[in-house]
Amino acid sequence: MLNTLSGRFLILTTIFVLIAELMIFVPSVARYREDYFLDRLERAQIASLALLAEDMIAADLEAELLENAGIYNVVLRRDEVRQLILSSPIPSPIYRTFDMRDPSAWVLIRDAMAQLVDGEERVIRVIGNPVQDGGLLIEITLPSAPLQAALVDYGIRILILSAVISIVTASLLFLAVRIFLVRPIKGVVEHMQAYAEAPEDARRIIMPDAGVVELREAQEALQSMQTQLTGALRQKERLAQLGGAVSKISHDLRNILTSAQLFTDRIESSEDPTVARLAPKLVNSIARAVNLCESTLAFGRVDEPAPRLTRVELAEVVDDVIAGERLAIGDHDLTFEEDIPPGMNVRADGEQLYRVIGNLVRNARQAIVSSGKSGLICVHGAEDETAWRITVADTGPGLPKKAQEHLFEAFQGGTTRGGSGLGLAIAAELIRGHGGRLDLEKTDETGTRFRITLPKSNLTLS
Repeated sequence: MLNTLSGRFLILTTIFVLIAELMIFVPSVARYREDYFLDRLERAQIASLALLAEDMIAADLEAELLENAGIYNVVLRRDEVRQLILSSPIPSPIYRTFDMRDPSAWVLIRDAMAQLVDGEERVIRVIGNPVQDGGLLIEITLPSAPLQAALVDYGIRILILSAVISIVTASLLFLAVRIFLVRPIKGVVEHMQAYAEAPEDARRIIMPDAGVVELREAQEALQSMQTQLTGALRQKERLAQLGGAVSKISHDLRNILTSAQLFTDRIESSEDPTVARLAPKLVNSIARAVNLCESTLAFGRVDEPAPRLTRVELAEVVDDVIAGERLAIGDHDLTFEEDIPPGMNVRADGEQLYRVIGNLVRNARQAIVSSGKSGLICVHGAEDETAWRITVADTGPGLPKKAQEHLFEAFQGGTTRGGSGLGLAIAAELIRGHGGRLDLEKTDETGTRFRITLPKSNLTLS
């Protein structure tokens, strides 16, 4: 109960109402004490006026007047003359005098609280202004016990009333919170639980119906999220089915294309001028198709082995990559440059690192060759206390705008015309498997630069 929203709201409401009632209680008791004194002063003046009218009254009548007024004696000052009008024996000396002619609120509250807790029987004096201009000043002496009893009784009644008001108010607010907040929130939670059991079922998506603006906004946000998630799950399922089919097709197509590649080797030896002119284009087309099939199969393997981390001589890996790319450039004016510090060893899977660097260098070579201009590809290595960094930079035409928007997304971030974008997606995934990052540092009309960061610690780079 106490851990629920409505339970805590009930407790807080009760506490706050009690605090408010306490703030009312203190000045209310002070006001009651002031009225008590003013009432006694008025009674005393009325009794003294009766004596002045008769000039002389019997002792028993005087005692009755004092008893009815609840006082011991009355002093009235008229025409600058201080006159004892009514009197009776005082049981003890006067303890304290209170001036009610123009007291401040703080004085009234302070004296009232002191009187409320003072249980001693004392005699007090009260000074006030006579009503109806009945004199210059009136003084009375009276016992403090009746006043203290009256204040206690009044305080108890105020506290009981405050408690009743607190309980009623808290109960009403408790019911209101249960109806207008807790119940709708529980409804949202139940919708979420039902949706979690079958997120593909669109019938379980919440329909906003709350009357409270904030709750309705929360329901609408949840509805939007559930709708997007359901669509994403459906798309993921379809893509999984499509991926399985594509992998099978790519596998069979690769075998067919491999056989076709063998036939093209025979065609290249033909002496027919037309065949000799078209054969290289056919060979290149088939080679690109085979490469696409192999990349698709590689991307589709969810069981890509984890990297076997060993110490790898970076210069050897880069030499192997560049040696293979030199064979592919033909007579194009393209220069390769290696800037690897001697003895730089990185902790990586040598085969996977070769695939990543090879993919970046191959993309750079294809971009420069397709531009028809001369160019430079540079592979640079560096390290510090935290990581090894490998940079692959070129002087090509830069990446297309579309490729930059979906750079590491499969089938969307192709860097060349007709490219699938699988190469960079696979490369980024392999580097993440090492706990590192593959980042595009720069690309414009002056060239492109990628950076591979491999951490020296066992923690993944953020």
